[in-house]
This record gives sequence, structure tokens and C-alpha cells, in this order.
Amino acid sequence: MYFPEQIYAREPSIQRKRAEQGRILVIEDSRSLSSIMRHKLETDFSCQVTQCANADVFRQVMQSGQTFDVAVVDLNLPGASDGEILDAVIAEHIPAVVFTADFNRDLRERLLQKGVADYHVKNHENAIDLVLSSVVRLLGNRDVGVLVVDDVPSARTMLADLLRVQKFQVYEASTGFQAMEILTRQPHIELVITDYHMPDMDGYELTRRIRREHDSDRLRIIGISSSADRLLSASFLKAGANDFVYRPYVIEELQCRIQHNIETLAQLQQLRVAAFSDYLTALPNRRYFFDAGPAQVAGRLERGEPCCIAMLDIDHFKKLNDTYGHEIGDRVLQAVGSKLARQLAGSGHLLARLGGEEFSVLMLGLDVQQGSALCETLRSEIESLRVALDDQDLNVTISIGLAEIAGRESFSNYLAAADQLLYMAKSYGRNRVYSETMLSDPD
Repeated sequence: MYFPEQIYAREPSIQRKRAEQGRILVIEDSRSLSSIMRHKLETDFSCQVTQCANADVFRQVMQSGQTFDVAVVDLNLPGASDGEILDAVIAEHIPAVVFTADFNRDLRERLLQKGVADYHVKNHENAIDLVLSSVVRLLGNRDVGVLVVDDVPSARTMLADLLRVQKFQVYEASTGFQAMEILTRQPHIELVITDYHMPDMDGYELTRRIRREHDSDRLRIIGISSSADRLLSASFLKAGANDFVYRPYVIEELQCRIQHNIETLAQLQQLRVAAFSDYLTALPNRRYFFDAGPAQVAGRLERGEPCCIAMLDIDHFKKLNDTYGHEIGDRVLQAVGSKLARQLAGSGHLLARLGGEEFSVLMLGLDVQQGSALCETLRSEIESLRVALDDQDLNVTISIGLAEIAGRESFSNYLAAADQLLYMAKSYGRNRVYSETMLSDPD
């Protein structure tokens, strides 16, 4: 499906962050094309890439039990010249980006009927970048919630299935009131696609109600209708919608409109990141941590994935400031922040300076045991840190409290639990990690 050629080059860093560490299957018999894609995905996004140059290798990979987030599929491979590999990929429920040398309208229809996530043609110098753009987009969609509102089950299911192929987390509502309830429970939803005709309230009213609680820079709305009334689009936009599509829609157009709205949100979020950066360490600050953290947690809990949160505090920082002065204190904060950022780079975890000598890490995809191991690594790395003074090197240590996020609570509650565990780490001697698994045995 067509996307502007420079999307890959200008991908917002928020989208890039969401795409990191994806598992990609590249099925391509051209060694040069496959190697270029692998190099870029591994270098730029820390993705895990598996290559298949023929049908036999593909079958061996599938038999190994590996799982993949996205597959790039060449339709004609040695041992499978009729597109059998694509059918096998789709049967495994892996979103497929087709990369083919031959293309026509009949092939387009067949690909869309099969449910491919995207397609690109090997006919120009930017073709690889377009494929990578599609892969990055699909990986980025994993943490994005989309709500489909339509009282007609068949229409709602058709659109929901299309969105699931695009890797979105999809929610469905048959009424406006149900849609509002879902939005309250799922704060990570970034897009609402709503029909006009519904039994309890029409699409205009639902749009107006959503806009009373959710600004356009946090939640986008697309109206959709099969009506022949050409004024519907204007009415939706005036009610607060961001876009409108008439049925029957062209699938590529709808997907482009959806993705453009998601990209707009990512760009707006990137502007907030710039505004929410800590002036001293350049890390995200407390405001950003509370802005981005709840949606990240909600998305992980929805998928049943673990996460935990750590509070970090520089030991004896007040004494350090009193002894050496605030300029040295600032230098220590910068050194600690830089060391933490380097250790967590590419991990997908959210690091922030909360204020003073306190930092926090939201560890996504890690349970408390895995989080404890990472915290111990961070503690050890900071312990080995030396901050240069005029005539000596200054040692720094940190204490860490780690809390597991096991259920839906306020984000402040998660942080408060980690803060209590941090207090216990300090009370037991500092320069240590303390988690709730240690409550019965502090030693």
C-alpha cells in the first residue's frame, strides 16, 4: 500500500522507540536485498531478524517454533514460485509485507483478499525504505489502541479485522455509551473510528462527548458512513473529528488515513517530549513520566505482559552537595543520568529524572525477578562510576526500590510502592536493590 517515500527517513522517535526489538522474518531470495534489510532493522531498531532464502529454509524455521511480529515476503522463491509461502505466513497469523517484482491490479485484489498488511514493488531505488517503513509502522502499532464503534456487527468485525492485521490493539463497541465506557477503562486508546448511525447516540454526539474529555492531541477520531449524504463529513469535522471516510472505502486509502492520524499523534507526543525533558540531564522529566507511563502500563496489562517500576536515589546526595557544592552535585546528576541512559538504551524501558537526586525506570515486559536482575546491573554500573573532580575521583552509589505492577491501579500508586521499597533499601544500608520479594528476608 502506498505511503509517502520519506516516512522511513523522518519516522518520529516515538514510533521508532515502539518499533524496537521486534522479531522480523525476511523471506527473500535476493541476498543483497535481504542483507540490507537485516542490517537496517538490526542497527536502527535492535530487531531480531531471521532470513529465509528459499522454501526449505522457511519450513525449517516454522518447524523450530519461533514466533515473529512481522514477515517481509517475496512471492516467488526457489521451491515456492506460486506464492505458497505467503499463504503459510498468513496461516501462522504473522502480518505480511509483500515485496514483489511483478505487480498488477489482479495481484492487488488477491493480496487484499488474503489479508496482507502491506505490499511494495521492487521497481525503484527507495523500495527497501518503503518496506522498512511498513515494518516499523506495524511494529509501532503494537502499543496503539484503536476503538471501532458500529452497531452493525458485520461492518464492525470487518473493520476490526483489518486493524488487527495492522497489529493494533482493537476494541469494539456497538453503542456510544459502551464506547465511552471503554475509553475510560483503556487510556492507551489513541484512535476512535465511529459510524454515524447508532441506536443510542449518533456519531456527531459521540464525537462531541469524546472531545469534552479527550483533546485532539491525545486522541484522534475518524468518522465513517455508507450514507450518500456528502454533508456528513463536514458535520463530523465540525463536531471535533479529525477525518472522515465514506463507505465503500478503498482499503489503502483508509489505512493511509488511519496511519497519518497515528503519526500525527506521535509527532505531537514528540513535541511534548521536548517540553518534558529535564533541563540538567536531558532525560524525560516527572511530568513526561506521568504522561506516558499510564498508557504504557495499560497496554502491557491488556496483553498480559509483565512490567514493574523502580525508584532510584543517589546515596548521601545532600552530604555530597554540602561538601563539594551544587556545581559538583549537578555534575554527579548528569553522570548518573548519562550512565543509566546508556545502560537502558534500546531496551524499550522508560527512564526519567523525577526531581532532585531521584530517578525512576518503568520496566516493560519484565517480571519482578527480571527487573531485579536489571536493577542490580544498574546499581553495579553506578557503583563503578567515577566522577572526576579537580584533584580526585568521586565515588557514587545508588539505592533502588522495585515494585511489580500486577493489576490496574493509579500510576501514582505504582510509584508510591516503589518509593516505599526504596526507603527500605536505604534503611538496610544503601547501595542495594530492594524488591517486594525480599520483604520476608531483607538480607
